[in-house]
Amino acid sequence: MRIVVVGQGAREHAFAKNLSSQHEVIVTPGNAGMAADVEVSSLDAADLDPDLVVIGPEVPLVEGLADRLRASGIDVLGPSALGAQLEGSKAFLKQLCAEAEVPTAAFGVATSLQEGRELFDRFGPPYVIKTDGLAAGKGVLVTNDRAEAEEDLAAKLAGISFGTAGTRVVIEEGMQGRELSVFALCNGHDFLLLPAARDYKRLGDGDRGPNTGGMGSISPVDDGDTAVLDAVGSSMIAPTLARLAKLGIEYRGILYAGVMLTASGPKLIEYNVRFGDPEAEVVLPRITGGLAEALLAAARGETIPSVRVSSQSAITVVVAAAGYPEDPKRGAPISGIEAARSLEGVLVFGAGVASRGGQSRDGETPSRPGSVRDGELVTASGRVLAVTGLGDTPAQARSRAYRGVELIDFDGLQYRRDIGS
Repeated sequence: MRIVVVGQGAREHAFAKNLSSQHEVIVTPGNAGMAADVEVSSLDAADLDPDLVVIGPEVPLVEGLADRLRASGIDVLGPSALGAQLEGSKAFLKQLCAEAEVPTAAFGVATSLQEGRELFDRFGPPYVIKTDGLAAGKGVLVTNDRAEAEEDLAAKLAGISFGTAGTRVVIEEGMQGRELSVFALCNGHDFLLLPAARDYKRLGDGDRGPNTGGMGSISPVDDGDTAVLDAVGSSMIAPTLARLAKLGIEYRGILYAGVMLTASGPKLIEYNVRFGDPEAEVVLPRITGGLAEALLAAARGETIPSVRVSSQSAITVVVAAAGYPEDPKRGAPISGIEAARSLEGVLVFGAGVASRGGQSRDGETPSRPGSVRDGELVTASGRVLAVTGLGDTPAQARSRAYRGVELIDFDGLQYRRDIGS
């Protein structure tokens, strides 16, 4: 099978690494950090003659890429633009949850400071403020400080923080518990639950510092057992798909439920319409067989076959650029990637990596694996690399991941030292 993966981050690298063991895989546009493992191309997915297209990021889904490709007769793993509203609009998501009776936090929508302050009074601390639109996983503030909450509200509504994505916000009651990332592969009417994970959002150790797109992840998760996953499937995923179907939306793709394990049971924090990143870098390496067949069946709306899942533990540590998340430094030379990849049980996924001074591409043909390795690799965005350790125990996986991280170097690199501790 010829599979085209759309995207340019570590999540897409993880997809390609898994699928390329048995299938021909091209990533578009990809990045120089993954070009040592898989083919990358700047061509449009439709021009690469795919048997299946897997869309990784949320932005092209919200913009309707899956619709365009399906209209051309291509099998696509990814929801339509209408289905992608689950992530593209928090207000749409919360309204659908209310209609489908999905357990979630009470909420209100604000477009003015007065409306926001009234919701703060209604729910009390902790104050939870979310941008309505896309914000690269960084549009949420949770704080007990009323002054900080009002400052964040004002910045979002004024378009200072996230542009038009933040000029309407969702304000929720705070929920207490541990978070869990649950992934359902959906064919429009049914679903297959994939291994769960937990990610680490804050920049610093001990969950301190600003919110980020994710600084690390672990899988499996002790409190993500079969009973919990079954409860999430029956109380969240199934009614959501049913409600979408009533709205005329056949959801074919990954549905990622961010779940809070509260004292009264699992409650939905939010949905994403694609795999999480860095969760993909721990979940996908644990799937040892059947992934391509399952993705194709879901894309076609057919019964989804089961996948084989390893009993191994996986831990991912994200290596970020200096200044991330506010003002990441770009262009810093990176060393040690190949040394880290040579370690037993270690995978290194390219996220924000570019090539400087290497072989150029004309955009007409894919670059074969390794074709940009004679160019210097440099940092190109905030999250630069995702280093995953696999092991028979969580301790072994953690040790391997951090051994890999310690071999990588660039100016100002930063990472958390408590992932999986």
